[in-house]
Amino acid sequence: MTDDAPDGIEQGKRLIKVEPNAALSLSHRLAHYLERLTWRTPLHDRRLDGRHPVKLVAVPVDPLPGDEDAGNALLDGWMVAGGERRPLADLDIARLTGGAAFVAHVHGFEWLRDLDAVGDRARTVPAAEALAARWLAAHGDHVSDVAWRPDVVARRLIQWSFHAPLLLSSTDLVFRSRILNGIARAARHLDRTADKAPAGAERIIAWAGVIVAGLLIPGGETRLAIGEVGLARALDASITDDGGIVSRSPTALLDAMATIGLLRAAYDARRQSLPLVVQQILARMTPALLGVAMGDGGLSSWQGGLPVDAQRLNDVLMASGAHGRPLRQARDWGYQRLAAGGCVLVMDAAPPPATPVAGCGSASTLAFELSDGAERLIVGCGGAALAAARYSPEVALGLRSTAAHSTLVLADSHSTALHPDGTLGRGVAEVELARQESEAGSRIEARHDGYVRRHGLYHRRQLLLTGDGRELRGEDSLLPAPRTGPAWPRRASRGPTPFSLRFHLGPGVEAVATADGQAAMLRTPSGAFWQLRARGERLVVDDSIWTDPAGRMVPTRQVVIEGLAQAGGAHVGWVMKRAR
Repeated sequence: MTDDAPDGIEQGKRLIKVEPNAALSLSHRLAHYLERLTWRTPLHDRRLDGRHPVKLVAVPVDPLPGDEDAGNALLDGWMVAGGERRPLADLDIARLTGGAAFVAHVHGFEWLRDLDAVGDRARTVPAAEALAARWLAAHGDHVSDVAWRPDVVARRLIQWSFHAPLLLSSTDLVFRSRILNGIARAARHLDRTADKAPAGAERIIAWAGVIVAGLLIPGGETRLAIGEVGLARALDASITDDGGIVSRSPTALLDAMATIGLLRAAYDARRQSLPLVVQQILARMTPALLGVAMGDGGLSSWQGGLPVDAQRLNDVLMASGAHGRPLRQARDWGYQRLAAGGCVLVMDAAPPPATPVAGCGSASTLAFELSDGAERLIVGCGGAALAAARYSPEVALGLRSTAAHSTLVLADSHSTALHPDGTLGRGVAEVELARQESEAGSRIEARHDGYVRRHGLYHRRQLLLTGDGRELRGEDSLLPAPRTGPAWPRRASRGPTPFSLRFHLGPGVEAVATADGQAAMLRTPSGAFWQLRARGERLVVDDSIWTDPAGRMVPTRQVVIEGLAQAGGAHVGWVMKRAR
């Protein structure tokens, strides 16, 4: 391995900084509130009135496969989405409650894709029409908050257009007219609100909705031109120079790439090409996304996301037409990838995202995940984005904590503060990073300042993955910060400060601590053995959880190395070695 590798490994030290995490300004929140308030006025409803098309110019083919099981459940009277399963008969469409993902799924009509996967039009068309009629009665003529959020409106417009045969094959001309009028109203709403969506996947899908409307509604040339300019602006605000997304969430980046796949299908239906600027940005996004994939082909779990499985990832790559190699060092995206001999390690080597785009931002700086072939060995608990709906807000907050990731936790606190309202507070503002490649292996040294303000200590982590992928050597250190500058705490901690070094184990990985409390034997489901040994500190095996791709919490185990940091800091050396 050399320093001129095609994916741009940058050797030596660099500093990664973010603006301090702060809540949205009062003026920004007030403007956002007033904007949303205007949606519910008769004036805005009248703005959406106007002529509607008698037909669509084309009906694109949805490139993303639906979930046939979810479609059959819908036919049996159950809505399954966002980790929830609820009877259709009990859904109050006018005042829909539940988790954010479930509510967006219902209002965004992505369940049409699941019905289409069933394929039995004699059953799916009446089911689609019945639920669409309920929605139109509740929200078709009056704009409401969630149902008319720009990203949700865009998803609904796209689904109604792509799956028009499920809704427009009715002999009821009034119903057909209401669906076409709904598409036109959605397009007018997006004309006014797409740029109001938060930067990231939400703004990208909102502008994609404008483009789809321009492509499929007759006379949409001007709207298409405006939409393409808006999408280019949204991509510039949402995608980093190395292809990551501003929320630093792999699932959000996957969602943005899925949107590009839908756009490609819409352009194909009109025998037009995806704009060059979108193609160029997609070429950056693909390596960044593949760079956080594990050995099983699925995504690692960061910033509240799920470990999306390989099939879903491949479906999105196929739909978007994406190609590329995994990015090993993402500077702005913030993830480092080590790969050798069948082992893949992904490390979070950057501060959490800034609060306005954080979503389910997590205090995971310097955590890592490790896979051995197709088996996940070291993981993060993941899944905070769905946990609030399926479990409770407290569980979701716990899954965003530093302790829910495989890293060092000082004084049972977070490296970046997590506020009860879900926002991020003070903590990691800078990460100092150095990386070296050699024939012996890949080495990363990183340091963050998340504990300096409260405890006067930096956390430094050094990782070395050997060239054959059979050994991972690590050292975690707590280093005293200089007693100058605003970051130094006014009241330094008195006496020793407890810390724990956590290694959350993947699903099915068994762990047994040795009698001397210095090591643990790990056995993967396939029978591979790894030894995790620490030097000088007590090691225990405890319970943990892992959130699977379906959002279910799977009981697992974790290895915890416990110790005390004195005023001069602490050092813990450890090694993971494959026994066979």
